[in-house]
Parts: sequence; C-alpha cells; structure tokens
Amino acid sequence: MIDLQAVSASMHGREVLRDISLTIGAEEVVAIVGPSGAGKSTLLRVVLGFIAPTHGTVRIGQTVVSVNGRLTVPAEERGLAMVFQDLALWPHMTAREHLQFAGAAGPRIEALLQRVGLRGKEDRRPAQLSGGERQRVALARALAGDPAALLLDEPLSNVDVALRRELIALLRELLSERKRPVLLVIHDLREATALANRVAVIEAGRLVQVGAIAELEARPASKFVEALLADTTGGNRTCSSSSHPHT
Repeated sequence: MIDLQAVSASMHGREVLRDISLTIGAEEVVAIVGPSGAGKSTLLRVVLGFIAPTHGTVRIGQTVVSVNGRLTVPAEERGLAMVFQDLALWPHMTAREHLQFAGAAGPRIEALLQRVGLRGKEDRRPAQLSGGERQRVALARALAGDPAALLLDEPLSNVDVALRRELIALLRELLSERKRPVLLVIHDLREATALANRVAVIEAGRLVQVGAIAELEARPASKFVEALLADTTGGNRTCSSSSHPHT
C-alpha cells in the first residue's frame, strides 16, 4: 500500500502540491493524469523520497516514510522501483547488466529477459537497442529487485503509436502478474484507463477527482474534469498541452 495524507510540497519556493490525500491499495494500479505543470511527477518524487513534503504524511505499507518536511526513511531504503520518463539507462551497461545491478541473478534474469522479449539481445547496450527495446530494459530493471511498489513516469512517451499499443499490452500483463501497488503518471487518459484500476486527476497541484473512468464520466467533479473527458472522447489523445510534459 502507498498512502498519502494531506500532502503538500514545494519546489524552488513555489507550492506545487496542495493537500493531496490518496491511497493505492496493495494490488492496485492508479494513474495520475493532468496537464503539464500540474504536479504529477512531483507527486512521484515525494513518494520516492526525492522530495520531502512540506506538510502531510507518506506511508509505504505500515511504515511512515515522510512526515511534515522530514524523510523518515531515505529513498534508497523504501523498496520502490521507478521507470523514469527518460528511462535513465546506463550507456555502458548491457541489458543483462542492468538487471544484475538492480539485484536480479541467474534464472531470474533469464526469466525477466524472456518475459519482456529481450532474449538474444541481453548483451546489447542501450545504443544498440531500439526505442521499444530500451523501454523493455527499463521495465525489466524496475521489476528485477522485486520492489514493494512500482512507480512509472510517462512510460509510453517518445514511442510511436504501434509500439505504444504493444507496450500497453506488455505493461497490462506485467502489472497483472505482479501483484503490488503501482502509481503511474500518464498524459493520455485512454491509455490510463487501459492500464489502471482508478484514475486520479490533478489540476494546479490539487487532486480534483479519483475514481474509475466510468465514475468520472457519470459524475465529473468539475468543469476541468468534464473538459478532460471531452478532449479524450473527442479524439484529442492527450490532456497535456505538450507531448513531453515536465511536471
């Protein structure tokens, strides 16, 4: 479980999250959606322990990891795994070495490589892999250490439509197989609903609505949520003004 209660956070003297309360259950996938600059990626950084909330409490399982401006458990001890938007792969490491560095060994490495479709490419470095293959390395690395929870920041960015569909299918399978809390930032509401049990909508640092997509459609909490849903059903693929948000 990931639990945030009344969390606010500031960066460079500016409040970017305001009174966020959100719980991700033990086997739940929650997608954070909202426009560029809304605070989506900052929320991930707070959970990871890269940023201390100025107010509020963050729990991983039953452990308080951040409270009121303090990191009570450092990032490296939280047992979390992250897939960054830029993937953060090391150029000098092969696919296999990325998994080894993350804590996997022997048969587990082979099983993960097989599962994400990288058998036969395990000794290639990132520059020798396609964009989709690099995405797969990042996913496999995140799962290699058997994390307590998984966080993903725009895992489908920077890939074409055909590859997007392929990666969505793979992600759905991986998240279904590995029962753990998952929090993902995504700017395409349709992709969010394909992957997540619930969607959490953020506007200007505030959580404006949380629920299954059917609940949002039946009872949108604000004009902003209505507009977000209209953009999606009207054919606009994103709820962001940019295809490469830096939130």
